[in-house]
Amino acid sequence: MSDHIIAFILGIVEGLTEFLPISSTGHMILVGNLLGFEGEKASTFEVIIQLGSMLAILVLFWKRFLSLLNFSSIGKPEKRLDAIHIILGVLPAAVVGLVLHDFIKSLFSPNVVVISLIAGAILMIFAEKKHRAFTSTTVDELSYKQAFTIGLFQCLAVIPGFSRAGSTISGGLLVGANHKTSAEFSFLVALPIMVGATGLDLVKSLHFLHTSDIPMFAIGFITAFVVAMVVAVLFLKILGKIGLTVFAYYRIVLAALFIVFVIL
Repeated sequence: MSDHIIAFILGIVEGLTEFLPISSTGHMILVGNLLGFEGEKASTFEVIIQLGSMLAILVLFWKRFLSLLNFSSIGKPEKRLDAIHIILGVLPAAVVGLVLHDFIKSLFSPNVVVISLIAGAILMIFAEKKHRAFTSTTVDELSYKQAFTIGLFQCLAVIPGFSRAGSTISGGLLVGANHKTSAEFSFLVALPIMVGATGLDLVKSLHFLHTSDIPMFAIGFITAFVVAMVVAVLFLKILGKIGLTVFAYYRIVLAALFIVFVIL
């Protein structure tokens, strides 16, 4: 199979899974294993195409991100998402990621991914069954306390296979945000974390980049960007109707596939 086809397939996988609560890491490892695309080049490629997914979120929510620069709204009585919400949602995972970066990288193994997939599924099912009555039906109704608590849940996403979306959306439900609000806030707080983590990985991977790889990396980047945009829009529309449970069961199936194709 040519590198261009591999890039296209993995770009689709990245775009489909990065912002769904099903673990993009798990899917990339599994599909990369099935395609025989592994090693340092593959790791660098994954960093590049993640940038495509991040760009999709920036394009979709550019007005919201731009509004966060209006610091005059901070502390005012009317409800509105502001920069403090984002900082509180990002800070816990950012601190954990910086302090434990090398340890987190050591966790990237099939066994950890399988455990995380199942543990994340259990959390999502629990959140669906035990969530409080919805007090926040838009991101503008989120309190600082809710934003920080969701940020604490995002710390779980540093574990490979747990899923940033799965942990933050579950946290959102448990603090009284509805599905759409939880998902939208998950997207908003994911971008700063991903920019930091991906930027750090990219700097460490620069020596693996060669001009001959540009076409392959470009295909993966563009594919991930387009697919992530479509998936994010559709996910926000349907999540409230289908909930997290269906994704949780899918994660358990994925864990079984992981055991069969990667571990055994």
